[in-house]
Amino acid sequence: MDEASRITTVDEIPEDSSFLFTVRDGFDLEEAILVRLADGVVAFENYCPHWTDVRLDTGSGAEMRNDELVCTKHGATFERDTGYCTYGPCEGATVDEIDVTVAEGVVYLTDDDYEFEQTGPSGDHDLSSRGRIGFSGN
Repeated sequence: MDEASRITTVDEIPEDSSFLFTVRDGFDLEEAILVRLADGVVAFENYCPHWTDVRLDTGSGAEMRNDELVCTKHGATFERDTGYCTYGPCEGATVDEIDVTVAEGVVYLTDDDYEFEQTGPSGDHDLSSRGRIGFSGN
């Protein structure tokens, strides 16, 4: 593993949310999320398969409910370890996975299709707009 592919440490990934980072695919920037699992981490492209312009993590961590990722726009739920949609308008679809590897508590991007760009959002999306479904109880 080299420093150019280093994303973050496992300890920096919230247990009940996600960690947002940006990758480069040629000239294009794409957002991705890390999700902590009981035995490691998994990375997915940061979008809902129903509408791919809708982000699961809008900048403050993806919503989780009953140990599943939630699209706050549509209410769709996704298995945290596979990205498989278990409920909602995209039921049966799967969020695309991005290859990562953990070595000595550090997460590295190992997907040949991408280069690590930065932690946080790509800057290509308006992160101020939130979904219509709230889970905070407010």
